[in-house]
Amino acid sequence: MDLPLVVGVDGSEPSLRAADWAADEAALRQVPLRVVYAALWERYEGASIAQELGKPEAEVRAQDVVEAAARRARARRPGLPISMAALPEEPEYALVREGRNASALVVGTRGRSGIADLLLGSVSLFAAGHADCPVIVVRGNNDNQARTPVHGRVVVGVGKEPGLAVEFAAAEAARRGAVLEAVRAWRAPAREGAGHPLIDGQPGLEEVAAVEALDTALRDVPPGVKVERSAVEGPARRVLLAAAHEADLLVVGARRGEGHFGLQLGRVAHAVLHHSACPVAVVPRRG
Repeated sequence: MDLPLVVGVDGSEPSLRAADWAADEAALRQVPLRVVYAALWERYEGASIAQELGKPEAEVRAQDVVEAAARRARARRPGLPISMAALPEEPEYALVREGRNASALVVGTRGRSGIADLLLGSVSLFAAGHADCPVIVVRGNNDNQARTPVHGRVVVGVGKEPGLAVEFAAAEAARRGAVLEAVRAWRAPAREGAGHPLIDGQPGLEEVAAVEALDTALRDVPPGVKVERSAVEGPARRVLLAAAHEADLLVVGARRGEGHFGLQLGRVAHAVLHHSACPVAVVPRRG
């Protein structure tokens, strides 16, 4: 049985954009969509409809939130199988648990308490740093809909251990009929005078190594996927953020350490999650 795509919602605009994006993604993957709302219900108060229905006020509100997101997804993708869950617990832990039985987990940038749609909220950051499945954080436009893909390009950052991230990105590119752009950042050592590779136009050892790393990472990409390689000098964070401006999806890897509960994101993944111009997929790897 195909694992569902799970989207976390809380009634905020970023989460509704995430629901839009998740509905499209589930349709592409041909898998069910699961809409999840999690909160400690006692934090909410005030709704007269609770008395009319004879239910706890917070429970009514939770159902309202998750049902509204599901209706939105159904309107966007008629015929898509959709299930719902309203869970009385902390959203961080609920979403990570839901991700154990999901093909991927989709979240927005910030919840209702966010002051701007610029930086990543704590729930999304926690999910990206701890979920066992790929986590897609929907970034980009500020309107009420997920941006329709316009670039026809999926970018993947090729790091030291890119295997699963490249595999995920290749599958996403294939589903969209998009170009897969593999990006490897490299840094030239500090040198003075003639002989510097950026001065004399000759590739240095670092650039050659970056090109070889790209070739190795892409050797198992299915032949039907159009691939482009970019070996770019500069800090990886800057290079990937620049690539995100011309992408519909940016894919990065994140290492998960056994027995380590702390944040499982490197500096590069952390930076692109906060500042990318397009949705970001974080693909975990163990070890």
